[in-house]
Amino acid sequence: MTLQVGCLSFRQPYAGFVLDGVKSIETRWRPLLSAMENCTLAIHIAQKDWEGDQWRDMLTNTLGMSQMQMEELLASGDRFGRGVVAGLVEVGETWCCSDSVPEENLRELEKAAVLTGLTEKHLTQLSNPRWLKEPLYARGHKDIWTVDIPVQLLPSA
Repeated sequence: MTLQVGCLSFRQPYAGFVLDGVKSIETRWRPLLSAMENCTLAIHIAQKDWEGDQWRDMLTNTLGMSQMQMEELLASGDRFGRGVVAGLVEVGETWCCSDSVPEENLRELEKAAVLTGLTEKHLTQLSNPRWLKEPLYARGHKDIWTVDIPVQLLPSA
C-alpha cells in the first residue's frame, strides 16, 4: 500500500531546512504551490546544492545560530543523501510578497524563508515537517510531480 502525493525537489541545504523546521516559507518566482494549499507535499532532495551561501549569514547573524548548531543542522539535512524523497510537509497559503510589506514584517518573512530579496516572489507557508523513516530513492523532476510512498516509510503519527 502506498500514499500518493505531490512532490517537489529542493536543493540542499534548503530541503533539510524545511524538514528540520527551520524554513517555514518556500519562495518561488511563480505561484507553483498555490494549487497544493491544504495538501501534503513530499520533499525530494535534489542532487545539486543551492548556488550561493546567503543562508549561512541568515543562520548565524539573523537566526543567531552558533557554528556547532549550523553544522548539526547541515548534518541532519544530509542524513538521507541526495536523489531521495526524504519527508513530508503540509502546504498552506501562497501569496505574492509586494514591495509595500512593512520592513519589520519583511524581516520576519526572510527569517522564515532563510532568504532575503523576497519582494515580488510567491511565498508559501509550510508546516508540520516530518522525515520519512527511510529515504525513497527517486529521480527528481521539474515542478510538482507525483510520487507513491510506501506506507511503511511514513513517519509515526
